[in-house]
Amino acid sequence: MASLAVLTGAAVLSLKVGGRPLSWAQLHDGLLGLSGTSSDIVVRHVRLPRTLAGLLAGCCLGLAGAIAQGLTRNPLAGPGTLGVNAGAAGAIIAGISLFGVGSLSGYVWFGLVGGALAAVAVYAVGGAGRDGATPVKLAMAGAAVSALILSATSAVVLLDRELFVRYRFWVIGSLARADLATVAQAVPFAVAGVVLAVVLVRRLDAVALGEDTGRSLGARPGATRVTGLVAVVALAGTATAVAGPVAFVGLVAPHAVRALAATAHRWVLPLSALLAAGLVLLADVAGRVVIAPEEVQIGVMAAIVGGPVFLHLVRVRRVAAL
Repeated sequence: MASLAVLTGAAVLSLKVGGRPLSWAQLHDGLLGLSGTSSDIVVRHVRLPRTLAGLLAGCCLGLAGAIAQGLTRNPLAGPGTLGVNAGAAGAIIAGISLFGVGSLSGYVWFGLVGGALAAVAVYAVGGAGRDGATPVKLAMAGAAVSALILSATSAVVLLDRELFVRYRFWVIGSLARADLATVAQAVPFAVAGVVLAVVLVRRLDAVALGEDTGRSLGARPGATRVTGLVAVVALAGTATAVAGPVAFVGLVAPHAVRALAATAHRWVLPLSALLAAGLVLLADVAGRVVIAPEEVQIGVMAAIVGGPVFLHLVRVRRVAAL
């Protein structure tokens, strides 16, 4: 209930609050298209698409983070741990540089392909050796692949001044350019990720008990990891394409749910999605008003808002373990 309350309040604030505050009457009329004024344009053509994009990106990040933590049995893991964020970002930069992609609808495809290639590379590297793709090896492979992709991306960006300007705006994460067409195009990929997450619920609970126990319960850890990687690619790639590589949200939301509410994945996955969506919208709203009429991008605000919360959760968990 707390996650749903946070999400509902954040969605209302996202529609109502900004560089131009709206009254409740203006918000109501704008949503219904009754006013025929500039308020109608602000609500329906600026803030509504931005809010929907934030909801979509946040839900995807929360689910991707929860799945990544379940696969690696590491509460500090996130989509970036499996290299998906770096791969999606690198592919989008390649699309901008080589193919002139400039729309968010184009970013979706490059983000998904890049995230998929990075995940395949992580699984190939982490699966080498006699033990196969263990959680520790996957995490180490993800860190190595991410570092390699980010280094290559930085090298390309620094050689092109115009590309650097576009990259600097996009790489931090932003909902400012969101539109309904992009959100609609991204929805099928997000739905595919959600379906895979539903399939994984029981398997993640079994894998969390250990390799041998998971096999005895019929979880098939190898197949579970492959399915989980595909789900993380679909979810994190979609979020990256829509809002940019927003860090921290996919890490802190599942961690908060596990620390404060539940550990079974049938609860962790949906609650993480709701809480992450609320955090994304709150970060976006805070970025609009903190130095209004200018904006602080969502990636910066997500770190500022989520950092202290995450440190508090880590401290609470440590004290509880004593």
